[in-house]
Amino acid sequence: MSSPELTQEQQDKLDAAAFRRLLAHLDNRKDVQNIELMILAGFCRNCFSKWYKAAADDLGVEVTDDQARERIYGMPYSEWKEKHQLPATEEQMAAFNAQQKSK
Repeated sequence: MSSPELTQEQQDKLDAAAFRRLLAHLDNRKDVQNIELMILAGFCRNCFSKWYKAAADDLGVEVTDDQARERIYGMPYSEWKEKHQLPATEEQMAAFNAQQKSK
């Protein structure tokens, strides 16, 4: 039995729900550093906020870089950095640089 095709509205609702779940997951894993995300997945919270801003621009919705970051981080970026961001270790930087060179 094949499943029915989704309407665009259904697809948009599912996409939005998955987006909100990803944001919640990242919010619950503040211990995961952006450098680790970059090494393992090739994107981080900053990338995610840039994609959010680009989507707003594409739709003609006025969103600043700071607003996009706050949406992704759940707080002002400066606050998140102060509370949760640790300096990258030498090992992390070596892994990141190696990953960048392999692109």
